[in-house]
Amino acid sequence: MHMSRKDTSSDSLESIDVSVASKNGVVSSDVVKTSALPSRPTPRSKFASQVEMQDSAETNSGTPNDVVRIGMVAVIVGIIGVLLQHDWVETHRNLTMELIFVCGYLGITLEEMLCYDKTGVALLMGVGIWTTFTTTVAKSGFAAVEHMLNDQISDISQILFFLIGAMTIVEIIDGHRGFKVVTDFITTNNRRVLMWAIAFLTFFTSAILDNLTSTIVVVSLLRKLVSDRQERWLLGAITVIAANAGGAWTPIGDVTTTQLWLHGNITAFATMRDLLLPSLASMCTTVAIMSAQVDGEFTRPESSGDELAPRARLVFYTGVAALMSVPVFKALTGLPPYVGMLFGLGTLWVMTDAIHAGENRDSLRGLSAIKRIDTSSVLFFLGILLAVGGLESAGILSGLAVWLDQHILNRDIIAALVGLFSAVVDNVPLVAATMGMYSLDDVRPDSQLWQLVAFCAGTGGSLLIIGSAAGVAFMGMEKVDFGWYAKKVSLPTLAGFFTGIGVYLLQQNFNPLSLIHN
Repeated sequence: MHMSRKDTSSDSLESIDVSVASKNGVVSSDVVKTSALPSRPTPRSKFASQVEMQDSAETNSGTPNDVVRIGMVAVIVGIIGVLLQHDWVETHRNLTMELIFVCGYLGITLEEMLCYDKTGVALLMGVGIWTTFTTTVAKSGFAAVEHMLNDQISDISQILFFLIGAMTIVEIIDGHRGFKVVTDFITTNNRRVLMWAIAFLTFFTSAILDNLTSTIVVVSLLRKLVSDRQERWLLGAITVIAANAGGAWTPIGDVTTTQLWLHGNITAFATMRDLLLPSLASMCTTVAIMSAQVDGEFTRPESSGDELAPRARLVFYTGVAALMSVPVFKALTGLPPYVGMLFGLGTLWVMTDAIHAGENRDSLRGLSAIKRIDTSSVLFFLGILLAVGGLESAGILSGLAVWLDQHILNRDIIAALVGLFSAVVDNVPLVAATMGMYSLDDVRPDSQLWQLVAFCAGTGGSLLIIGSAAGVAFMGMEKVDFGWYAKKVSLPTLAGFFTGIGVYLLQQNFNPLSLIHN
């Protein structure tokens, strides 16, 4: 008799279940009976049928979002068509690169509406800018552009290796549920109290470590404290603001202050003395505005009953020590920070392998932890930094700085504008261009200009979520919408930005001793 495919699969399933049960020494009749039951189609509900008909209708007729997506594709095709017109691009190279940057920026901004992932858009933007830059130079100049690209990749790789190292250390700690060591001490459920606590914790942690590492650690901590996504976004935004403000007043807290410090534009003691109060005022102003909008208590994640993994406290304290040792490693060896971060990761990795040797706990080891990090965030970083590096190499950013110097006579305003522009593009090339415009002979170290540039470039990056490394990391870790951040956070941050500038200028120009003499 002919046997159908359905009957064959049923018999196969029956034989498999019997063989498995036989290996255990007992054949269960229940298993055989259950396996031998003929499969029946699941009855379709009326609601499911209606949903399928609606989806089919939308597929056939198209939706408004389809029109927008097709329009975006048309824009991309148009840009590619323009690129094919080599003569036009050659005479309008900077304009073309700027247009690619603007289109990519809009793609990242509208990712939620267009259903495009920001990582892919960022990568296309970065590659498109460098492709335009390369195709507009003569063959004799190709080697120079390739050298610029290699230099940019070298600088970008340092940031990416640093990010990968920090994220993996955090994942190792999290795999051991080590953050429970900290969350057990946070007993409040009040939204405002938690907001201020997170702000001050991040502010001073960033001063000791740096803004990127502090953001990664605190955002990971928030995942264990707050279950609601929108509330976690709000607290994460506070983390970014506090991390950037805290990093602005120490030479090791932010890449721009480190840049100015190593170049001799600022010194450690004077920077900490003069920028602590403005940075604190900037953060407190923003947090005060945002905390006035919240009230009541937040909801913690449901406790799963999990306790600390074996030797979790050892792993937690070792991981924290590894993160905090990065500036010490840099000071002792002179090597870049990413080398210290990789040294800390290697130490923690080997230690976890050693303490869990012979145990069936592979999930607690470094190999498992590195598989859990958000690779898309790393690639998003790569795309953004490639794009900004292309604009820098083409001289567009330095041209912007020169234009500011020629048309704005007040250097305090120039420093403030550097901070505002750093919300859109990377602050490192902007600060580098500013350093190139003024020699230390003309503007002495620790002058008002250099300190304001350090403050504004550090805190100005908080105005938009992609304006700083800390913001980009937060955006990638929590999948935050660009529009949400701009709507909820940008204006309070702007108020804090100008408050900090005002406090600094008042601090520098107001001498209380003069009141005593008068």
